[in-house]
Amino acid sequence: MLTDDNKIFHRKKILVIFLVCIGIFVILFGRLVYLCVWRADHYSRLATDLHERERSIKAARGRIIDRNGVVLADNRTVCTVSVIYNQIEEPEKVIEILSTELDLTEDYVRKRVEKYSSMERIKSNVDKALGDKIREYDLAGVKVDEDYKRYYPYDDLASKVLGFTGSDNQGIIGLEVIYDKYMEGKAGTILTVTDAKGIEVESAGERRIEPVAGLDLCISMDMNIQSYATQLASQALATKQAESVSILVMNPQNGEILAMVSVPEFDLNNPYELPEGTPENLTAEEKQNLLNGIWRNGCINDTYEPGSTFKIITAAAGLSAGVVTTESTFSCPGFIIVDDRKIRCHKVGGHGSQDFTHTMMNSCNPALITVGMRLGLDSYYAYFEQFGLKRKTGIDLPGEAGTIMHRKEDMGNVELATVAFGQSFQITPIQLLTTASSIINGGNRITPHFGVKTLDAEGNVVDVFEYPVTTGIVSEETSATMREILEMVVAEGSGKNGKVEGFRVGGKTATSQTLPRGSGRYIASFIGFAPADDPQVIALAIVNNPQGVYYGGQVAAPIIRQLYENILPYLGIDGV
Repeated sequence: MLTDDNKIFHRKKILVIFLVCIGIFVILFGRLVYLCVWRADHYSRLATDLHERERSIKAARGRIIDRNGVVLADNRTVCTVSVIYNQIEEPEKVIEILSTELDLTEDYVRKRVEKYSSMERIKSNVDKALGDKIREYDLAGVKVDEDYKRYYPYDDLASKVLGFTGSDNQGIIGLEVIYDKYMEGKAGTILTVTDAKGIEVESAGERRIEPVAGLDLCISMDMNIQSYATQLASQALATKQAESVSILVMNPQNGEILAMVSVPEFDLNNPYELPEGTPENLTAEEKQNLLNGIWRNGCINDTYEPGSTFKIITAAAGLSAGVVTTESTFSCPGFIIVDDRKIRCHKVGGHGSQDFTHTMMNSCNPALITVGMRLGLDSYYAYFEQFGLKRKTGIDLPGEAGTIMHRKEDMGNVELATVAFGQSFQITPIQLLTTASSIINGGNRITPHFGVKTLDAEGNVVDVFEYPVTTGIVSEETSATMREILEMVVAEGSGKNGKVEGFRVGGKTATSQTLPRGSGRYIASFIGFAPADDPQVIALAIVNNPQGVYYGGQVAAPIIRQLYENILPYLGIDGV
């Protein structure tokens, strides 16, 4: 028989259990309310994700457009064909049709059709007409999604500048990779509802998250100038049986590049195609090395000994330091002795007595060596750095090479002498052109570039690119003197083959021998600008290892002359 104390104990125990149950119920109810109200969106997304299959939609990549609105890189609509294992009803029919229509082996298609996965891609970049044809078969489990493939309307034009994209539409080389983040856009998605077996629920339809197209890139290149420069370079390559020919055309006032040619070029629509006659048994590494060589842009990726075109820099340093004036006289017996080294002039008999302007007109080695020696190692090296030659130009292309120069502590008189007339060190063509521009444009070190701005789909400007400028490279007075001297070089000196009738042109020739000396291999080059008194365009032509006549004045200068005869009127530059 229960006592009163026991009754009280049991009542308390029942009350505690009841309160605990009420507490648990309140907690569970609160949790349920929390999940149903505050976390509803989260679990709704999880449920949707569980029953939705996702297919990506590529965004249209932004175009590349030249300064006149000509499209240099565009997009073509293509298709991606995929299969979904759980939805295939007639696997043998699917294998037969896809292997036949897509020109694939039956074994290749079978492995993908029979692979148990959410989705298996059969082939990308399928022509749209063929994709539409496959879609018309109405094969269960076969998906044909529209996609984009990069297309270059002018095939190999400016191939080493524009670059190309991979199968994922991301940039590989050139402007395509540098401005990838602007042009790539944002991919969209196709979402379809499936049941527990992964089969699409047809009544549920599909949801689309539309892709966002990339921005168009407007560049400074002029397609007409690029085309003509390419034509001239190709002619020189063939007639002189050269290894390569490069032509650069730039506005020396702001660094906008109008043309950059490095022939031979390659087909942008088939960038992995190897030249005819390539051995078939190449290893993967050998093939890739060959392709890298084909894609290489000699204007920025390669260095060379500039030869006498570099006398522009030595002359400007000498004038800036006051160790020489236009009236300074030099005597050239055909050689100069530096320490124990006899360095010859290209004119064996020498130029005799001449003023400084005529030393440049004659491209006299002993005279320019004398200027370098007057400057001295410390001063010359300081100007080398002041002119920006130890830094990269900062051009908006990948893989720019740096200057290969002696360390100051390793330089003696002989090294100083050879550098003064452009030998025993190496720079890139774009570095030479940029430095020469800063000397003739009033002393402003500009940044060479292609990118100007980006546009959205409606043509609105989104980004305007700005580039650094370093002032005071040389004084305006020195710059004006250099323009006058270099105009005389073309008017009456070694660069007379670069003269353009009706226009004032300044410039400098060069003929440099490649290493090892005595190999019989030369580089002919010419740098020219116009108008000489107010430069609006500057160009450089480099012919690597021309056969027969190899002098810069006879091989490279005529290239720039022909270029200017066509593009100076086109650019609206007034003649004399």
